[in-house]
Amino acid sequence: MTSTLFITGATSGFGEACARKFAQAGWKLVLTGRREDRLKALCEELSKQTEVHGLVVDVRDRAAMEAAIAGLPPSFSRLRGLINNAGLALGTDPAPKCDLDDWETMVDTNIKGLLYTTRLLLPRLIAYGRGAGIVNLGSIAGSYPYPGSHVYGGTKAFVKQFSLNLRCDLQGTGVRVSNVEPGLCESEFSMVRFGGDKARYDATYKGAEPIQPEDIAETIFWVLNTPAHVNINRLELMPVTQSWSGFAIERHAKE
Repeated sequence: MTSTLFITGATSGFGEACARKFAQAGWKLVLTGRREDRLKALCEELSKQTEVHGLVVDVRDRAAMEAAIAGLPPSFSRLRGLINNAGLALGTDPAPKCDLDDWETMVDTNIKGLLYTTRLLLPRLIAYGRGAGIVNLGSIAGSYPYPGSHVYGGTKAFVKQFSLNLRCDLQGTGVRVSNVEPGLCESEFSMVRFGGDKARYDATYKGAEPIQPEDIAETIFWVLNTPAHVNINRLELMPVTQSWSGFAIERHAKE
């Protein structure tokens, strides 16, 4: 029987790369995104390889998510996998200079949107049972602090702990839960974070050989295709060029 996968935020970056990877392997896809033109184009392209159903919806809108999921065609209703990919970071300014609207958007998308999607799809994943899996997109920012990561890092710390606790609640159902935590990755995510500043985007990745969306797609494909008795709890990955930074120390001049 063909497996069906639900991916949020499928119109760019990790979500789009995952859609392409799983379509190539013959998985049926339910793809969500806010940008109708991009979603329509992606669905049309991938429909040449597999069955695809697109949902133009914002994960932050609980009522819209409820309606979209309730209205899934029967042929897409039996889910084997969920990739909670939709998420964003806005800005890198220190906390005192940040816009509260940006903080609220990150919380609403990275936390509440993920919760809405997960809760609404849990009955379908549990009905599938053994071999089903949820992959949440975390970040190393959820484990390691750095300047300017304040709320974004906090949302990803939530995703990490939610993933672990959810797995406890799903013990006995056969449904697996994994948190994939990338480091430096090159994608549209950073263009959004930098407010469209192309020069800053280019400088961030210059000479760094960052992780690519296709690398994340390969990783998630492996996670969801491990033997049904194996659960990947957390998977942290960085480019070889990235490592951990030292502690920041404030120094005072001697009097």
